[in-house]
Amino acid sequence: MRILLVEDEEYMAQAVAQVLEKNNYTVDLAYDGEYGLDCGLSGIYDIIILDIMLPKLNGLDILKSLRKEKIAIPVLLLTAKGETEDKVKGLDLGADDYLAKPFKTEELLARLRALGRRKGDIAIENTRTYGDIELNPYSLNLYCGKKSFNLTLKESQLLDLLIQAKGNVISKNTIIEKLWGFDSEAEDSHVEVYVSFLRKKLKALSAETTIKTIRGLGYSLLKPEDTTNV
Repeated sequence: MRILLVEDEEYMAQAVAQVLEKNNYTVDLAYDGEYGLDCGLSGIYDIIILDIMLPKLNGLDILKSLRKEKIAIPVLLLTAKGETEDKVKGLDLGADDYLAKPFKTEELLARLRALGRRKGDIAIENTRTYGDIELNPYSLNLYCGKKSFNLTLKESQLLDLLIQAKGNVISKNTIIEKLWGFDSEAEDSHVEVYVSFLRKKLKALSAETTIKTIRGLGYSLLKPEDTTNV
């Protein structure tokens, strides 16, 4: 899961990012409102953590702009303790939740898990299923029947992306933006390597669910019943 954290207190932002990354999130940082809005408009994030008090452009204006552009990414607002007016304005503008500073990391993680469940169809105990495979994107475990593998973070993120696409094609560019960021130097070959890793692990699990290459377009995940028609 890729998160955008828009927070001008650099020390705090970096500390929060470290906690999130230890919990298998990918985090991009923006230290001012203008850059935060540019990042948010890319549409590549799963959740945006947005401070209200920011230089150049405040968080409420960012939120208003995102919703005006039909960007429906869940937004968690960071508010000053006791600032009820900001909370109300944020929720009215389309924020999904808020958290008053200072906060405990356990509460932040719990709210992110809740927003993640709200964003997509996640099975019991935070697992996602497709065909005969089951993925826990938090523990990075992939299951098929009684067999299991512990994936790397990038492998888990890629498979998670394919599962959530529900059989639709995901382009290499979209995968790069989601896994490495829209301004990264990652290339198509990076995607191909991780697709290869995943295929080997699916094969080792004797999974009938497969990753199909759609030449010139990208990749899709096929359920066992779909592979009979390929």
